[in-house]
Amino acid sequence: MRAFKAHLRGLAPYPYKREEAPVKLDQNESPFDLPEVLKEEALKRLRALPWNRYPEIHAETLRKRLAALLNWPEEGIVFAPGSNLLILALALAAEEVLDLSPSFPHYAHAAKVAGTPYRAVPLGEGFALPLEELLRAFRGGVLFLPNPHAPTGTLFPEEALWALAQRAREVGGLLVVDEAYREFAGTDFSHLARENPHVALLRTFSKAFSLGGVRAGYLLGSPEVAGVVREVLPPFVLPAHTGAILEVILENPGYVEKVVEEVVAQRERVYRELLAHPTWRPYPSHTNFLLVRTPDAEEAFRHLFSQGVLVRRQDRYPGLAGCLRVTVGLKEEMDAFLRAAFGVAYA
Repeated sequence: MRAFKAHLRGLAPYPYKREEAPVKLDQNESPFDLPEVLKEEALKRLRALPWNRYPEIHAETLRKRLAALLNWPEEGIVFAPGSNLLILALALAAEEVLDLSPSFPHYAHAAKVAGTPYRAVPLGEGFALPLEELLRAFRGGVLFLPNPHAPTGTLFPEEALWALAQRAREVGGLLVVDEAYREFAGTDFSHLARENPHVALLRTFSKAFSLGGVRAGYLLGSPEVAGVVREVLPPFVLPAHTGAILEVILENPGYVEKVVEEVVAQRERVYRELLAHPTWRPYPSHTNFLLVRTPDAEEAFRHLFSQGVLVRRQDRYPGLAGCLRVTVGLKEEMDAFLRAAFGVAYA
């Protein structure tokens, strides 16, 4: 077929294959559903919506509400059904995309879909941020920087982000800090974007807010950056039902603190216990997952799966030979993971 652009031929699918297991620890989801009282309120609002009418063209009501909560210019906020769509919009608009390796795979995928020139700078020893290499490589376009980093769980130092933000200003580029896991690290880099129009932030409702199934995220940036992203996205992009759910969440965000507290407690407990494993090595994490290096990722994955525990292999990424990514779940789920981990055949 010759209907499509040449750069889209042979495009690899997103690296995910759905599997079923009693203990699901493979997608960095929250182990907690939305509190029932908030679900009921959301359903009440959904029933009151006219489903035959289009939603607001750019989620104006939500933007106004979030702007008041964050003390952010309303024109500097963009909502979308998932941060992935915001990443795609940025990649479509960018002159080029600069990334880390390894990193969240959708940055590279979005650049390939967009036909945007793409480069990646390898992480340093111990997953350190290669600051000097990034400063040299960042000559314009968009630099995607997840912090905390996925898939390693590393938290990069704020001083390095300041240096990259200054470099973005110097070259006329845009530093995009992806804060998908920020609640689990207790970080907030909004001051970077407030002080520098060459910095934008991506945030999601999928992790700490327990709304992975709803698909919603937003961008914080300057009115100029947000305006470009808004116009790249389709009109009426945020469905009315998503908007109704997010209204309830923004009015009642208190439950998130408990979610984060429980996840962090389990993350630290499992990390400490895995330090005693004879052949597996866990890495410190500032997210809702743990990266674990094993002697053989395929064998470790199969063993865990045979015990009813599903995790995510990461060994196909540069520098992550033998690695698995383990989402932090409920206490009983993490107990099941630990039992299986310490029962692995070559332990």
